Amino acid sequence: MADKNFQLDIVTPARTVFSGEVKSFTAPGVIGNFQVLFNHAPLLSAIGIGEIKVVEPSGKLTRYATSGGFVEVKTNKVILLAESAESEEEINIERAQKSKTRASERLIKKQKETDVERAKIALQRSINRLNIASKK
Repeated sequence: MADKNFQLDIVTPARTVFSGEVKSFTAPGVIGNFQVLFNHAPLLSAIGIGEIKVVEPSGKLTRYATSGGFVEVKTNKVILLAESAESEEEINIERAQKSKTRASERLIKKQKETDVERAKIALQRSINRLNIASKK
């Protein structure tokens, strides 16, 4: 039923990650996950670190790791402006594991010059990327 699809664009500062018609879109809102379907009410929301799910008209599900951004839903068009978005196939598991180890070590050592909040966020991002990559 093509008439129940809507346009989705996922854009980062570096590139357009996805652009096309979809059946559904799920994003990690800062106060909880939300799903968008055809004829969704207008919405503007911040998103946090988490998983984006995109279901195409064929039924294909693609998962993306994101580190935050903003999403606008308006008249069957969704635009996600993301800080970053990587599909499960694009995630470099070795790099994500190294990032997790580095952030964990910074939090454990907590030296005077350590930016604790930055290390916590880096740890959350790397764990998110590893979780999504493991769902392949």
